[in-house]
Amino acid sequence: MKATIFVEPGRIELAEKPIPDVGPNDALLRITTTTICGTDVHILKGEYPVARGLTIGHEPVGVIEKLGTAVAGYREGQRVIAGAICPNFNSYAAQDGAPSQDGSYLVAAGLCGGHGYKATAGWRFGNLIDGTQAEYLLVPDAQANLAPIPDGLTDEEVLMCPDIMSTGFKGAENANIKIGDTVVIFAQGPIGLCATAGARLLGATTIIAVDGNDHRLGISRKMGADITLNFKNCDVVDEVMKLTGGRGADSSIEALGTQSTFESALRVLKPGGTLSSLGVYSDDLRIPLSAYAAGLGDHTIITALCPGGKERMRRLMNVIASGRIDLGPMVTHHFPLDEIVAAYDLFSNQRDGVLKVAIKPH
Repeated sequence: MKATIFVEPGRIELAEKPIPDVGPNDALLRITTTTICGTDVHILKGEYPVARGLTIGHEPVGVIEKLGTAVAGYREGQRVIAGAICPNFNSYAAQDGAPSQDGSYLVAAGLCGGHGYKATAGWRFGNLIDGTQAEYLLVPDAQANLAPIPDGLTDEEVLMCPDIMSTGFKGAENANIKIGDTVVIFAQGPIGLCATAGARLLGATTIIAVDGNDHRLGISRKMGADITLNFKNCDVVDEVMKLTGGRGADSSIEALGTQSTFESALRVLKPGGTLSSLGVYSDDLRIPLSAYAAGLGDHTIITALCPGGKERMRRLMNVIASGRIDLGPMVTHHFPLDEIVAAYDLFSNQRDGVLKVAIKPH
């Protein structure tokens, strides 16, 4: 099969790999659509380490090609998705309420350096095992991770569910949003746009979206933003304080992963407010003394890795099927797998108004 592999920092390429063998708890998917994530760009740049030769990508939409002998309740030929995070629900972390941090695979594979655990270990596709930017994908612990696609939904409509929608909604869920709240969302890329939509669904009535791209700010209004701020044209912290009468926002969501956005997300909060952090950071973060009120401001800072598993995927697809949100327009470009390098070039350089690309292997 054809697969997109990490060669070295700054270089990915299309290569030939064997189609994976299917174990008793696995399923083999024939990928019909996948996409490129900002995290994949971190991998391409060498900012997040993975093994050389690993197939990258973690957002699968496909058809079950073959089922393991122990997997029940599914059939070959069925359209399904799996979460970008595909935990083993027998792990200590999963049973302790943090399935995204499942460390069991690392322990079994001896990849923990003797510590027995590594954060993000529930993220296996394109991180610890071969991922989705290929013609076929092996899904481990398939009975816990496969979710059937409801009839009538297209690949493009559910393509955001495995990662982008799950992550953005988790950002909104972690923000402790109550009906009538004011929420500030920093960055309106795909994850930030989904956080905006999630904040609206949870009952926030003043959603302030922040970005430096007016086109994306326009899309954020369609996703539920009430007010949009271009940080190139104003001091965002001052503007939020004016809009809230000096009170500050009830919560903020940081969806980019930079020091400046993290710090601004902290500074816009009211005393006792919540900062929900979704960004993937490439450098150490610093918490400024004044913004943190020297540790006395009753602030809450919560980080998240997108939830996975079939129940999470079922709920997200229910939201899509209900018509309460339409994420199909976020897929702005289409590429065959044979043109994956060109797709990375477009996406990583953010040209031509790209939000998300659909990659079609077959």
